[in-house]
Amino acid sequence: MVTGEIKNKLDRLWNSMWSNQMTNPWIDIQQVTYLIFIKMLDDAQIKQEVKINDQLAHGISSASKKFDDLLYKKDQNYVDQEEGINVPYKNLRWSVFKEFGAKEMFDNMKKNVFPFIKKLDDKGTTAFAHFMKEAQFTVTNPYILDELVKGLSDPNLGLDNRDLMGDCYEYLLSKMATSGDNGQFRTPRHIIDMMVEFAKPTLKDTIIDPAMGTAGFLAESSKYIQKHYEKELMNIQNNEHYHNNMFTGFDVDTDMLRIGSMNMVLHGVENANIKYNNSLSEDYADHDKYTLVLANPPFSGSLNSNTVAKSLIQISGGTKSTELLFISLFLRLLKVGGRCVSIVPVGVVNNTNEKAYTRLRSELVDNQKLDAVIYMPANVFKPYSGVQTAILVFTKTNCGGTDKVWLYNMEADGYSLDDKRNPVKENDIPDIVNRFNNLEDEKNRTPYDKSFFINKEDIINNQYVLSWNKYHKKHIEQKVYRPAKEIVQSIEESEKEFQTLMSQIKEELK
Repeated sequence: MVTGEIKNKLDRLWNSMWSNQMTNPWIDIQQVTYLIFIKMLDDAQIKQEVKINDQLAHGISSASKKFDDLLYKKDQNYVDQEEGINVPYKNLRWSVFKEFGAKEMFDNMKKNVFPFIKKLDDKGTTAFAHFMKEAQFTVTNPYILDELVKGLSDPNLGLDNRDLMGDCYEYLLSKMATSGDNGQFRTPRHIIDMMVEFAKPTLKDTIIDPAMGTAGFLAESSKYIQKHYEKELMNIQNNEHYHNNMFTGFDVDTDMLRIGSMNMVLHGVENANIKYNNSLSEDYADHDKYTLVLANPPFSGSLNSNTVAKSLIQISGGTKSTELLFISLFLRLLKVGGRCVSIVPVGVVNNTNEKAYTRLRSELVDNQKLDAVIYMPANVFKPYSGVQTAILVFTKTNCGGTDKVWLYNMEADGYSLDDKRNPVKENDIPDIVNRFNNLEDEKNRTPYDKSFFINKEDIINNQYVLSWNKYHKKHIEQKVYRPAKEIVQSIEESEKEFQTLMSQIKEELK
């Protein structure tokens, strides 16, 4: 988590953009992303050059040939006749142009560096390079570019420390979210962390978020793996799986793909499978492929059934609602034994007006293993929306297995439930995670508590409705009143006292 002086420096970096007319947070974070990428390319080459020079110093002659494989060719010019570029490769390097004056740096970035990085896909530098083809350089002020380059060159920001840089990048993404001007709907970081704790990913998993946005679920899953499987990651096969096959993310927004892929690189995953893909379309037919789904899919949308995969319509009962179609997609994508942790609008758990909702709940209860429903407060997604949501946790079995379902009513998430979302003391999340990790201890809880189990039989008897209010009970305190005769006597005595007092007042007024 970013705190202290690093937080202050990032705030100053962000504020400097806003004070120089860069007031669209969505565009701002894209420009920062591109600059981080450019710096990372140069940092990687510097490390490679040090290694090669060290080999040469020890008489390893073959090392000199590796200079030809470097991205920035030593003592050569970069030539692009189509763009009219003919400059020394060194001018494209962050470590060189960061020393230029503001105007020279700006011209070099616009005319040379940016056209160069937009054509890197064929060089196989990183997965992120693939999404640079349509990128646009929109910084219009040489002096703000100079400030950005100086700010990102600050060694205290940890661009050479991926753990720290991943946190810095997430902090900048949160700036984009709280500004609320870009229309993007990010899942709060602390909610993602909680859901990853539910999922407990392992190195055996293949994880997908088919509506990934900024890839927050994938990035936090990678951090969980790094924390809990540090030694196992030293194994060559595990490391190969982690960097190339473990994480898959889809989106239909190319800007999201660029930011999401950079997020993964900065969290230490070199080649995540990040792709443009309409996950609900007929063209996408993957099934039984993944072991874990982590997602917050689009809510309250409605699609043309002609464009939706028939397999999803069959599972969901012909619905056009995106939230139901995505749950159907999760069931199709998962291998048997695979788990899903997903945010859904509360209509998914309590809507009784449309048969499709009931049908999908019965699918989860009767044919799969529904493990838990966690209800969240209505304003968790402020300032974007006040819609109430829940988290579904289920396992794909295709043969049932639901015996009882754990319910928890989250009343506070550590932040004020208004547009400001300021930190507050009240926070149920630690209790939720602790109880979820110790479900055996929940068996003695009752419907009068904040969390408890409900039986499958009760769910069926309630038409598969999973609403909190359907099962939760409140203690009603029975009030004991005095006998009516005593009450009447008390009133009469009070009346006599009142008359006596009034008589005394009248006497004094004479």
